[in-house]
Amino acid sequence: MKVMNSFFVKSVLGTISMLFALSISASSVQDDMSREAIAERIKPAGKHYVAGESSAAEESSGPRSGQQVYDKFCTACHTSGVMGAPKINEASDWKERLDQGMETVLKHAVEGYNAMPPMGTCSDCSEDEIQAAIDYMIEDI
Repeated sequence: MKVMNSFFVKSVLGTISMLFALSISASSVQDDMSREAIAERIKPAGKHYVAGESSAAEESSGPRSGQQVYDKFCTACHTSGVMGAPKINEASDWKERLDQGMETVLKHAVEGYNAMPPMGTCSDCSEDEIQAAIDYMIEDI
């Protein structure tokens, strides 16, 4: 009986100690419950646009430079020459293509050619931006 009482007392004291420790840690990590903090936590992740309204994506700051287009859309293939892609500023890779004329090079870039997808995966690039990327890739040849 004495062993049971000792076990019971230790269990009760252990439970009380654990609850006390949990209450202290919970109070120190309490979230900010101000209206501003709550509004920030529950705000929508995105915005909805009604047909006819302009979205942030439509509002660009102007055409991208050849380097910007190259860095974002072209570098994966044209840095290493993946699947026969002409490498940036590598004259031997570009010679045969450039001999066909810049109009043909641009046409292949815009429409796609062999392993190159149309617009080089830049679906929102203008032809001028594609031309700027080509010019950037051959500027040191």
